[in-house]
Amino acid sequence: MIKFICYPRCTTCQRAQRWLEDNGIEYELRDIKLDRPCYDELLEWYGRSGLALKKFFNTSGLLYKSLMLKERLGSMSEDEMLSLLASDGMLVKRPLVIGDDFVLVGFKEDEWRGALL
Repeated sequence: MIKFICYPRCTTCQRAQRWLEDNGIEYELRDIKLDRPCYDELLEWYGRSGLALKKFFNTSGLLYKSLMLKERLGSMSEDEMLSLLASDGMLVKRPLVIGDDFVLVGFKEDEWRGALL
């Protein structure tokens, strides 16, 4: 079963959850604010995703903006970025879908359809 990691109050996460349900996909729900991903999980997901680590940041979030991460990420090491992501679930782009052989970051319906259907 896939893991669906989201922030329930996020409208994009709500749309993604509805999409999963409409397509009959079973999932295990995890609230990213209450149960934030730890460093080791993020490291594993990053490795399996094939994405740049910067893609894991919620660039539209208030915390991202208040920490001025747009200017700072370029000079940070992967270890520093992973530690920062692990410090607060609201920094992590969501929703995340974690499967046995894939990691999806953000809700892109075409990408989800290809991986999940």
